[in-house]
Amino acid sequence: MNIPYPTIMTRTGFEAFVSRLPAVFVVRQWRDDSVAKVGDKIFALLDRDPGEVWCKVSDMSFDLLTELPGIRPAPYFARAGWVAISHESPLAGDEVEAYVVEAHRLIAAKLSKKRRLALGIDHLPIHAPL
Repeated sequence: MNIPYPTIMTRTGFEAFVSRLPAVFVVRQWRDDSVAKVGDKIFALLDRDPGEVWCKVSDMSFDLLTELPGIRPAPYFARAGWVAISHESPLAGDEVEAYVVEAHRLIAAKLSKKRRLALGIDHLPIHAPL
């Protein structure tokens, strides 16, 4: 059975989605992966086109997500709490997008107050919404 890729798991879809988030820029690096950064910190990437979305998640999400089929600890990034989400996971495209938005928030919150002010993202919540 051939499972279709959600739009966010294609280069054009991934880059368009992350570019709508505040203070984000996208670079192509390593094997021509699309890498999304806030400030100078990576929060998500698309490994191949189409391919896996890798992103930073909370510790609890890491434990829960990596129990699901099609989601694994992201190579080289797992020790920092990153997952690699494939199109074979049970997550719908909008759910993957929600994890990317949360990855943006998690990484932006680690930037200094001065850096967040300079980027115009000082209004973003530092803590996860309840």
